[in-house]
Amino acid sequence: MYKTQEQKRKFYDSGSWKQIREVVKKRDNYECQGCKRNGTVSIDSNEYSESAKRKKIALVVDHIKELEDYPELALEIDNLETLCVACHNAKHDRAFEVNLNKWQYDEKW
Repeated sequence: MYKTQEQKRKFYDSGSWKQIREVVKKRDNYECQGCKRNGTVSIDSNEYSESAKRKKIALVVDHIKELEDYPELALEIDNLETLCVACHNAKHDRAFEVNLNKWQYDEKW
């Protein structure tokens, strides 16, 4: 049911998803549940991104059991949790290398 990007996009753009997403964030006190399990706290911020012209995304609502594998749990509140972007990326094995010194591998003379 939610195998293609188009099907997933339609789901994530739906009013039902947007409504349950807010309920879950409120239930989780706008805190990352992954960070809480590790003894730290990550909360939603109200930072604004000029380049994107919207509020920066600090927290996402994630399906514990994946949407494409368990479509029947798509809107089940017990299958949803709030995660910060870092925890969400780690869960899905998305690693982004942050290179603070763009010159570190240049020839030094």
